[in-house]
Amino acid sequence: MTADLLTTVAAPGVRARRRPVTLVTCLVILGLALFAALFGHLLYPSATQVNVLQAQLPPGSPGHLLGTDQLGRDIVALSVAGTASTLIGPLVVAGGSMLLGTFFGLLAGFWQGKTDFLLSRLTDLLLALPVVLLGVVVAGIFGASYWWTTVLLIVVFAPYDIRIVRAGVIEQVTKPYVESARLLRLSPWRIMLRHLLVNLWPLERTNFLLNYANAIIAMSALSFLGVGVQQGTANWGRQLIDGEQILFSNPAASIAPAVLIIVVACAVNLLADALNADDRKAAGR
Repeated sequence: MTADLLTTVAAPGVRARRRPVTLVTCLVILGLALFAALFGHLLYPSATQVNVLQAQLPPGSPGHLLGTDQLGRDIVALSVAGTASTLIGPLVVAGGSMLLGTFFGLLAGFWQGKTDFLLSRLTDLLLALPVVLLGVVVAGIFGASYWWTTVLLIVVFAPYDIRIVRAGVIEQVTKPYVESARLLRLSPWRIMLRHLLVNLWPLERTNFLLNYANAIIAMSALSFLGVGVQQGTANWGRQLIDGEQILFSNPAASIAPAVLIIVVACAVNLLADALNADDRKAAGR
């Protein structure tokens, strides 16, 4: 019983120590990813250069820590150089879907009525679309373009943002500060942009980070299917399918990008969770 009591008393302190460590770890990981995205092409300018004389070298080969792929490209150099194409597109997806979701979510939640009905039905329609099949169709019509894939994912992710913002607005519009703004005859747009949006920011920030992590996985999955990133491009998702061909001679060609995708996506998710926990703690004071 005494041991259980000590564990219970010590648990908050343990959690308090763990969360900053987790937060710092996530920030370090994302900082390294940002550095690689900005300067990876400078660190390894010849990462995509083909050298068939050094093809399929195993990990630990001289000058190639993780070996090379079937085209003789160094796995470490290719992974660092592919950070930009892997992370920039999902960032645009998360930002674009947040903007669309915020705009239409504010309209649906604030005006309600017919506006809410039409936007909700459109949202339901978009949510029913299969992402992978839609990606293949878009690739067939417009070509397997990186930016067309980005636009597609913005459209697919936006309905989730619309629903979340709409729910947040419906919760806020009944509060006294909104009623006071209406009594002062402030314009609806001013109420939405100057008052509601400020109070929705913690929700938006958390959802943005979650969308970013999901977009990293979605774009990598589409790249694995050959949609979005052309063959020969330095990209973690593309490395997965390229490395599949030499999985037994050099498994690091597929394992390295897979681990990077998981680590970065988990770091973004944990960062969102830590920030959300801070918001809840601040709101409870």
